Amino acid sequence: MTSFSENLRALRHEFHRNPELGFQEDWTKARIADHLRNLGIEVHEGVGVVGVLRAGHGNRSIGLRADFDALPITEVNSFAYKSQNPGVMHACGHDGHTTMLLGAAELLARDQDFDGTVVFLFQPNEEHGLGARAMIEEGVLRDFPIDEVYGAHNLPGEPVGRVSTRAGVICCSESLFEITITGQGGHASMPHVGRETITPAAELVLALQTIVSRKLAPSSGAVVSVTEFITDGQRNVLPGRTVLKGDARAMSPEDRERIEHHMRQIAAGVAESHGVAVTVDFRAEFIEAINDADAATHVVSAAKTLGLEVDGDRIAMSFSEDFAEFAAAVPGCFLLIGNGAEGSNGRPLHADDYDFNDALLPLGANLWAELVRQRLPVPT
Repeated sequence: MTSFSENLRALRHEFHRNPELGFQEDWTKARIADHLRNLGIEVHEGVGVVGVLRAGHGNRSIGLRADFDALPITEVNSFAYKSQNPGVMHACGHDGHTTMLLGAAELLARDQDFDGTVVFLFQPNEEHGLGARAMIEEGVLRDFPIDEVYGAHNLPGEPVGRVSTRAGVICCSESLFEITITGQGGHASMPHVGRETITPAAELVLALQTIVSRKLAPSSGAVVSVTEFITDGQRNVLPGRTVLKGDARAMSPEDRERIEHHMRQIAAGVAESHGVAVTVDFRAEFIEAINDADAATHVVSAAKTLGLEVDGDRIAMSFSEDFAEFAAAVPGCFLLIGNGAEGSNGRPLHADDYDFNDALLPLGANLWAELVRQRLPVPT
C-alpha cells in the first residue's frame, strides 16, 4: 500500500506534467473536482473549484486557498514528469500548492476532527492577478461565506517546511504603467525642425526614479521600473511617438497612489518643457496583500504545534499575490513555506529548471489540517 506522502507525490507529478495557463485550466479543474468527489467532499465548479466539508455542529467557517495556473515557460528539466504541454510549465509551484491543499482535504475528510465548515478554494489565473477577483465577482464569498481565509506560497532558498509570515503587508502591490509621448518626428540631421520624442522619453526614464529616491520615505520599499522603451524612429529618423512601459511596486495603498500622482506630475512637466503631448495609463494589477494580525498568530500557532521552524515577523515580500483580494474581503493570512535551499529545489521561482520539493507536500497538508483543527476545535 502506498503512503500518504507517495500518493501526494504522484498527484503533484500528474499536475506538473499537465500545466495550463490562466483561465485555460480545464483539465486541472476537472482533476481537482474529481479528486475532491472521491474524498466525499461537496464540489462546486465555476471560475475555480470550491470544495465544502462540514463536521460537527459549529457555525464557523474557514477558507483555505490554493492556486493552480502555470506559466508560459519552456521547461528544461529532464525528469519523467516534466511538462507535456510545450511552452508551458509549473515554474512557480502552483502544482505543489494545489496538491498540499488536496492533501489537507484528505486528512480532514478522513478524520472529521473539527467542528464547523472548511471551504477549499482552488483558484485559477493567479499569475495575472485575475483569478481571485473573478471568483469573488462570481459570488464565491457570498455563496460560501467564511470567517477567515488563508493561503500559502512556497519559497525556494529557505529550509524545507520553514513557515514565515507577518502581520500587516506581506506582499507588494503591482501596478503597470504606460506613458505615451507624441510630438513631431523628422530628419535626424535637423532635430530643431520637429518635436522629437526620444529625448523627453529618456529624460522621463531618469526623472521617474526620483519618485522613490526623493518623493517617498526611504523605508517605503517601493520600486518604479521602466521595462520597455518603444519608438517609431529609424536609423536616420527621429521618432514622433515614444512609449514607455513599466512596473511599480508599493507596500501600501497610500504609496501606490503617491507613485501614480508623482508619475503624472513628472510626465506632464517633461512634456511641457519639450512641447510634446503625454498620456499616462496607470493601473493596479495586484493590490497589496495585508495580513490580519490575529490570523497571522493562528498560522504561527499551528506551525509551532507541528514542530516546524517559524518566523512570525518576516520582512514583506517584493512580489505580488492576488490572494490579496481574498484578504481584503475577509480577515486572512498569507504565509511562505520553505521549498529548500539545495539542488534544483533551490532554483528561483519562474526559472525554467524550477521544481517543487515533494518533501514539502505532507508538511503543507498537515499544516493546513492543524490550522483547521485549531480554528474550528471540537467542543470538549
